[in-house]
Amino acid sequence: MKKANTYLLDAADLSFPNLIDEMILKMKNEGILELLENVFPDKRSKNKNIPFHLILALTITAKMKIKTSLTDVPFAITNAETLSEIGWNIWDNERGLNEGLMSEGTIRNFVKKYTVDELITAYNAYIQDEVFVKKGIVPDIHVLDCTKLEVELSNSNYEGSEVIKDDGEYKRGYKLSSLRGITGDTGILEEIRFGNIKQHDLKLSKKMVLESKMLKPGDILINDRGFISREFMNQLKREREIDSYIPLKSNMEAFEQAVSIANAENNWKAHPNKKRKNQKIAFVGSLGSYWRSAEPENDVAIIGCVVYDTKTDEYHVFVTTDTTKTARQIIMTYELRPEIEEDYRQIKDFWKIEDFKSTKQNFIAFYIVMVLIGYLFFQLYKGMEEGEKYAGKSLPVAIKKYVEEGSKSVIIYSGQYFGIFGFLEFIQLYSSCGTEVKQCLDPILAKV
Repeated sequence: MKKANTYLLDAADLSFPNLIDEMILKMKNEGILELLENVFPDKRSKNKNIPFHLILALTITAKMKIKTSLTDVPFAITNAETLSEIGWNIWDNERGLNEGLMSEGTIRNFVKKYTVDELITAYNAYIQDEVFVKKGIVPDIHVLDCTKLEVELSNSNYEGSEVIKDDGEYKRGYKLSSLRGITGDTGILEEIRFGNIKQHDLKLSKKMVLESKMLKPGDILINDRGFISREFMNQLKREREIDSYIPLKSNMEAFEQAVSIANAENNWKAHPNKKRKNQKIAFVGSLGSYWRSAEPENDVAIIGCVVYDTKTDEYHVFVTTDTTKTARQIIMTYELRPEIEEDYRQIKDFWKIEDFKSTKQNFIAFYIVMVLIGYLFFQLYKGMEEGEKYAGKSLPVAIKKYVEEGSKSVIIYSGQYFGIFGFLEFIQLYSSCGTEVKQCLDPILAKV
């Protein structure tokens, strides 16, 4: 305080508790943040005084707070305790607070040094080799999914983008394929691939699935209709001992035969999901002969569950290569998928994963990866004691339910030092300061 009385301060800002900063601090305390440096190479050519994981942490925090521009990154963390704990203890006294911890240019210069493949590989390695290992996460049920990432149709400057006609509308953009490991009541994106919107779901995803080290013998893979392929199911079962689940299309012979057999046997049961009171299910075995590959001698056996909606008079057929399952088990396994699909809706609607500020493909990939890591942090946090009250809730709901346990404070910088002051302490400090120092602190009073 004596230093503040005597010397002009470099900068000051208001600090306040918030849920996202709390999550970032928890990731730091759990040793999750520092692991970023194990997979993301530090490509800065100079000014390496600031720990690289801190820059990445600020970037991730910005995305979690829906601050989509790189200009927001230096100011992303607003809680003084979090700033202090994660290592913001190196202050360049040639910069004022209005310039942030680092400039936008610092971030932009190192992002452009990464390729798309490097960023995607870094994300996958971070999840698989670092986070999952540290937390002891070993999923045995996985969901394969693809989602379109749309950009402005008329802007052909989006590097690597393509245009398709989808449901009668032209769309420009990219496609993200993801393998999700089911953990508790959520799914963590354990492996991703990035391509253009024209790529078929299976073409973008097949190599990832067949080679992924996240899949082990005995695991389950849940697919949607975009991955219908008899050959793919055969490969998964024969080469990797993975049982897959997939819904059939209504124009397939196996679909028609399954419905016919279910009605002939007339052994319908109530749908196990209480929310589906209008639906009933039936088991159908030995469907393999109705759905053959180009090499039928290599086809594995498949069974199915037929779902009939009495209200809409519609049928749905789900098949699996796990011939030990009942109709109830088949449908309850597949019902994990809609719950996980809600995650993508949240990532698009609230997390703004399509809100790209650059048309360069590597910047787009960087943005996607940072958003997904932020989403990972939220999922991990909900599985911890501090965050379990937010289990099953989206981030917007969690933010609304968050109750500040601390009070606002003020962080003051002087040279290479900083101090955190409670508001009463700050008022006492302010009253004892000279005119020059008060002028530096006046903007803080205006914010309170």
